[in-house]
Amino acid sequence: MQVTRFGEAQPYEAPNHRDMRALRLQGFMAGGPENFWVGLSHFLPGGGAGPDSSPLEKVYVVLDGAVTIKTPAAEVVLGPLDSCCIPGDEVREVKNHGNEVATMLVVMPYPPTAPTPKASSAGRSEEHSE
Repeated sequence: MQVTRFGEAQPYEAPNHRDMRALRLQGFMAGGPENFWVGLSHFLPGGGAGPDSSPLEKVYVVLDGAVTIKTPAAEVVLGPLDSCCIPGDEVREVKNHGNEVATMLVVMPYPPTAPTPKASSAGRSEEHSE
């Protein structure tokens, strides 16, 4: 079992994100999940990500606040415990239009070029495209 205490979760930088702070809860470490990683994103009011895409699918689960997710096909507002799946290569934009911090879980597979978690070190820094 791999346990990550919230107070020990490591921050990471996500490209093309604005006014957002992220913590890696699981993944990219020995003993963690082998096929995916889990991040926690805090979007400040007015913060967001994109528009951009990545070849990897992703799942967003909003825990607190609200975020607008916009794709070429739809625009939705997700609130607490709402979730969505963004397919690989789909352009998406994330925006916190509210006055509160919006917090969401991000679940993604590892990039094809990432070392396996068994071989990676717990202290290394990764860039993740959410």
